[in-house]
Amino acid sequence: MKKTVFISKKINNFNKKIYIPGDKSLSIRFVLLAAMAVGKSSAYNILKSSDLMSSLKAIYKLGINYRIKKNLCEIYGKGLSGFKFKNNTTINAGNSGTLARLIFGLLIDSKNTVILKGDKSLKKRDFSRVIKPMQMMGQNIKSSNNKLPIKIRGTNFPRAIHYFEKIGSAQVKSCILLAAMKTPGITKIEATHSRTHTENFFKYLKLPIQIKKKGSLDLIKFRGMKNYKGFNYVIPGDISSASFFIVLALLTKNSKILIKNVNVNNSRTGIIDILKKMNGKIKIKNKKLYKGEEIADIECEYSPNLKGIKINPKINSRAIDELPLIFCLVCAKAKGVSYAKNLSELRHKEQDRLKFVLKFLKMIGIKTIEKNNNLKIYGNPNIKLKGSYIIKNFMKDHRAFMLACIAALTFDGDKKIIINDADSVKTSFPNFISLLKNLGAKIH
Repeated sequence: MKKTVFISKKINNFNKKIYIPGDKSLSIRFVLLAAMAVGKSSAYNILKSSDLMSSLKAIYKLGINYRIKKNLCEIYGKGLSGFKFKNNTTINAGNSGTLARLIFGLLIDSKNTVILKGDKSLKKRDFSRVIKPMQMMGQNIKSSNNKLPIKIRGTNFPRAIHYFEKIGSAQVKSCILLAAMKTPGITKIEATHSRTHTENFFKYLKLPIQIKKKGSLDLIKFRGMKNYKGFNYVIPGDISSASFFIVLALLTKNSKILIKNVNVNNSRTGIIDILKKMNGKIKIKNKKLYKGEEIADIECEYSPNLKGIKINPKINSRAIDELPLIFCLVCAKAKGVSYAKNLSELRHKEQDRLKFVLKFLKMIGIKTIEKNNNLKIYGNPNIKLKGSYIIKNFMKDHRAFMLACIAALTFDGDKKIIINDADSVKTSFPNFISLLKNLGAKIH
């Protein structure tokens, strides 16, 4: 793929039905859970991205074989105690924060040391949130400032813990649950609401998990267990990937799109709730339950009367990956002022995404005020871009690149936009550009 794309024209109106790649979070969780199952597990519509390949290479390093062909992935698990690997085995998580954090749980009882590495972006991220509970469970961890590279060695006697997760991190919660599978006794987690993919997977596999809700908390109990059998799964479409096409349709005159078979897990649909409150014309159709996850078709059409919004901070975790897209495109073109609070979590992604948002909005002439991770955006429905823009999404952030493409295709004006780091989409959406071109986008 080219490392730079050039866009000078808006996309023409379209009326299309599309399918998007499989959910990244579910694809990675499938790989890790299948690696610990007994026998063959199969997944269809697997997301063939760089993050997924990093996950497959990781389990192979742990002694687990796999086969991938087109959109089918088969993994030949050897049970909860089936990992076999040499001491000081190196695992490179690439750009995948999900893999890097969840793999701690798989290694809770490892007799040999794993050296966990990552790319330039991942090396800058703080792993203290998973290091703390894993150390409480007995894992031996050595790192410099809680950053990669990290040496991980398990314990012969993993301890069940009672852990309070206050941030709302699905990755921390999932890491603990994966470790708890191999831990005698009952592990308890009191966690602020966040994505529930791991819990849903556990329920589908009939693993011994109990979940109760108490206000803003999920109370989770999990009893250590013996082995479970391999399983089959069909990965639904990723709503984070769908979000770029939702916004594209909302901002393109006389356009309509139907996105088929998307994962609409309530912990992931904050973007739908936000955009509807902004007068976005969005419908959820044909909703059904599939192995613990809700799947539906999403229909969206041009919405000329978008208005500013005061986003409830409670919704942040349900739209954390989509907030920059909402801020930079929808709030930028909405009538009135938009407000958002408690955005510190955006600073801990592939890059400081709040910093990127501020930089991007300033570049296109949108007034913002940011203080203590709270944001105010003064929308301009008549915004027009003039001249040339070069967008460098530092740290090769895939979502920043895709956001910039949608902006270039929907904003008015006589502009020329050059967007760097096009190869970053391999992380989550390898066919992003080709799908845009199928809708009529002129991208060079």
